[in-house]
Parts: sequence; C-alpha cells; structure tokens
Amino acid sequence: MDTKLTLKLNQKIITDAKKYAFDKKMSLSRIVEAYLQSLTSEKNETDFEISPFVKSMATGVNIPADLDYKEGYSDYLMEKYK
Repeated sequence: MDTKLTLKLNQKIITDAKKYAFDKKMSLSRIVEAYLQSLTSEKNETDFEISPFVKSMATGVNIPADLDYKEGYSDYLMEKYK
C-alpha cells in the first residue's frame, strides 16, 4: 500500500533530483523509496544500484561519480583483518 509523504528539502537538491530522475526515466518517488529501502534493509533488495549522486543527497557530501566503493571496502577489510 502506497502512502503519501511530504518532505521539506533544499530547492537545488529537488531540482537536481528531478533532473536525475528524468534522465534515468524513473519517478523521483521510486528513487527515494529505493534509497530509503537500502538504508533500512540489512539485505540490499533494490532492483537497481543507488548512484553516488543520490547517496550524496542524504549526506550533503559530494561523492565522485567514478568512485570505486568496492575497492575501498576491500582495502578496508584487508587492513582490518591483517
């Protein structure tokens, strides 16, 4: 069952997010839903990968588009379990 949610966000974020959704041919609601699901689910059950742009909207931190998070995580694990 879908329920309406009202959010108060910075206008630039809204404009950028709408453009991103349009470019991806997805609704902004679907993107927000998938992002919130990824935050609240132990297992990633989304049917698409959350882009660095969308991740950065939540934190306000710019994440490079070419960021290799898998390599970074691998490096972290190698250091952790030395």
